[in-house]
Amino acid sequence: MGVILGINMSGRDSSAAVVVDGVVHFAIREERLNREKKTRRFPTLSIQACLDAVGRRLEGVDRVGISWNPTLNLERLNSAQSGLARYKPEHFYAVPNHLLQLWPRETSFLAEQRLHFPSGVLEIVYVNHHICHAADSFLQSPFEQAAILILDAYGEKDSVTFARGSGTRIEVLRTIPFPHSLGSFYGTMTQFLGFTPDLDEWKLMGASAYGDPARYYAAVRRMFFLREDGGFELDLSYFNYPTFSRPTMYSDKLVALLGPPRRREEDLEQRHYDIAAATQRVTEEVVFHLLHHLHALTGLTDLCLGGGVALNCVLNGKIAEHTPFRRVWVGSSPDDGGTALGAALFLASRDPGFRRSPAVHNYWGPGFDDAQIERELRRYRLPYRRCARPAREAAALLAEGKIVGWFQGRVEFGERALGNRSILADPRDALMKDRVNGAIKYREAFRPFAPSILEERTADFFEGAHFVPFMEKALVVRKDKQRLIPAVTHADGTGRLQTVRRDVNPSFWDLINEFDALTGVPVVLNTSFNLQGEPIVCSPKDAIRTFFSSGLDALFLGPFLLEKGPTPRTSPDHAD
Repeated sequence: MGVILGINMSGRDSSAAVVVDGVVHFAIREERLNREKKTRRFPTLSIQACLDAVGRRLEGVDRVGISWNPTLNLERLNSAQSGLARYKPEHFYAVPNHLLQLWPRETSFLAEQRLHFPSGVLEIVYVNHHICHAADSFLQSPFEQAAILILDAYGEKDSVTFARGSGTRIEVLRTIPFPHSLGSFYGTMTQFLGFTPDLDEWKLMGASAYGDPARYYAAVRRMFFLREDGGFELDLSYFNYPTFSRPTMYSDKLVALLGPPRRREEDLEQRHYDIAAATQRVTEEVVFHLLHHLHALTGLTDLCLGGGVALNCVLNGKIAEHTPFRRVWVGSSPDDGGTALGAALFLASRDPGFRRSPAVHNYWGPGFDDAQIERELRRYRLPYRRCARPAREAAALLAEGKIVGWFQGRVEFGERALGNRSILADPRDALMKDRVNGAIKYREAFRPFAPSILEERTADFFEGAHFVPFMEKALVVRKDKQRLIPAVTHADGTGRLQTVRRDVNPSFWDLINEFDALTGVPVVLNTSFNLQGEPIVCSPKDAIRTFFSSGLDALFLGPFLLEKGPTPRTSPDHAD
């Protein structure tokens, strides 16, 4: 199977990934390296990091998979849409003709080219965007067979894809074309509420818990027509987004329906929370409608979700209750960033001998050994000490009410920090949410923080508990436990949890276990290690800068501890 490089440069979150003999070897988002949050830049640094990880030059890679197929936008039947400047990175597909040999062979999923170097030929494969989402989800799922639903703003032409996965194959059953797009609808409402579309959708989701959906439900529901054949259509007269050229995604008709949009500098009022709640409620109803249809098409009860809409953890947590699907898999990177990995895995899956490997983590980015970390600490002449038991010391600090930066192992690939690049705090303190927001994250007070919990204790604290490795679902916190973990219990009584397994992340599991021994609570508050407007930290240098630019009390860099104050504190576990 060889070495396959996957590249995403469609929309935000440009990224790259490399798969070696069918196994994920390395994956990184460009933002982690160029320090530009949600970057749209070509993933030059990410590609180089992938090549360095496998010791190859670009021409030494066996194949390159691009997670967008521009040939679909050139079809005569799609000329009206392909003539629009739909996304800037499309220019990067314009490889000079004298370097290309276009293969005559195309399938409905991909188109292929060859780029000639003096030292060899590089095969470039353009894979349909929704197929990349589907491959990222299904090929890393624990299911041998599953129904697949992809929901985003749009791929090349489609905004919804119904598919079936079996073994290593993905079969497309039906699509719904753009502009009838649930992702674009949610983005429009995000902008209407004064946030940035394609970036701040989770702010709308977080705000929805504080609203009454009934007040605006009928108005928002009026925008949708649910078809008897299992699809849907939007009343496009409420929207400007299909033109890609107007300053707002919503039209004057939507303003007349819902009232004036919120300006960014305005405080959120109850009306805004109510609109957010209605938007979330209608989104869930539309997705449940689609899922009932998908179940009828496949007869399966295992589901894989992908696309940006699958980042909606509130929706994800309700699927098993409201649809025939009993098990729901959402990978760590259902957004566009994950399509780099999806492109590489899809190409690998077409080779004889490919074997699927269910994902249990996404720690696929760069890592730093103790010597590298210590060199960085000495470079800045920082007072630090080496801990014999970092997890125990970190747990003790958390139990004392300290806010801790936790930097261990390799960088997470997805949107969320999962215990390698995390800010941690005590979930028992009801004021801790405001403390973390005020001292470090500087973000809206209505946005919740996540509980990370020992997997074996999940059922004690959450209803319908199961393996939730990527913070991909919000589940209901048991009523008798909500008072124990108020800092991570959202206004609607849910928590966007991460279940932590000892064999997957032993250092993070040890920390939570030590905290449980001290407090009787096997949960810590976990949020991404970054300041507002910045990507998650990647390197020790990033972590040190963030530590001294925020209200963090302590920072664990591998085994090394930094604390703010005149001198580092001593401990019986001290080891030089």
